Amino acid sequence: MSAQHKIGSGFGHDSTADDVLAGIDLTGKLAIVTGGYSGLGLETTKALAKAGAQVVVPARRPDAARELLGDLAEVDELDLGSLESVKAFAERFLASGRSVDIVIDNAGIMASPETRVGPGWEAQFATNHLGHFALVNRLWPAISAGAADGGARVVSVSSTGHRRSDIRWDDLEFRLGYDKWEAYGQAKTANVLFAVQLDALGKDSGVRAFALHPGGILTPLQRHLEKQEMVDFGWIDEDGNALNPAFKSPEQGAATQVWAATSPQLDGLGGVFLEDCEVAEVSSDEAPGVRPYAIDPAAAERLWTVSAQLTGVNAFG
Repeated sequence: MSAQHKIGSGFGHDSTADDVLAGIDLTGKLAIVTGGYSGLGLETTKALAKAGAQVVVPARRPDAARELLGDLAEVDELDLGSLESVKAFAERFLASGRSVDIVIDNAGIMASPETRVGPGWEAQFATNHLGHFALVNRLWPAISAGAADGGARVVSVSSTGHRRSDIRWDDLEFRLGYDKWEAYGQAKTANVLFAVQLDALGKDSGVRAFALHPGGILTPLQRHLEKQEMVDFGWIDEDGNALNPAFKSPEQGAATQVWAATSPQLDGLGGVFLEDCEVAEVSSDEAPGVRPYAIDPAAAERLWTVSAQLTGVNAFG
């Protein structure tokens, strides 16, 4: 029986990261939040630190991150589009001898112009999925050590954008023609499938994984979009003001990933897709929820195998 059903969390669309952390003490816990210095990542870092966690923020722009975060978090350098950078960060962290209780794969890019990174990979798939895949696998010794101390969680920040595309098994790299939104959709589907397979592989070690849609929020994630495109979508007006009443504040947008990372309501669960601080229902139409192809165990296993081949990294190989 699928666990992909609502559990009655009591939280919802308007809940904030502070709301879901009420009464939760994270003292002694260590969290790694990629991109934790901008947009939802910044609000996530603030909330976790406020609850007592030690937060490590690997950042593509470490100087900017340090300026924004001050003493709120430990900052290190990480470019998810570079496997060498991922390896270097992981080695530095593992050398510190610390265990990890929470990993939030928050950083990402959306609807970018066609860009190639590494050995020619499409940038959205490479940055949003492959970089995080390699990071978590390389950090696995520290994550499994954290699990031994009472459980660890890995949170993969996806989006309803996963509905735009299944995995393009015959053309992962968009060699046959590039569409920025389809590429984003594939990357977000990959984020969900990653959590499904990681949970299957890690749960016996005490590591549970979740994927989620944070909600619609105006953040620097939209940096690749033209203003007129967002006006046409009905997101903003001609003056740049938010129009869509369903949009969230950054504090609300960070809530679901913080809930995924910390809530005792999710104890015993894993490999499920969340939205609005709740387990989502499966949906095959325009209704809210997660598409069946994004939580398919066979597809998740297949993507894991492909990702391990591409990155040369597999903690479970």
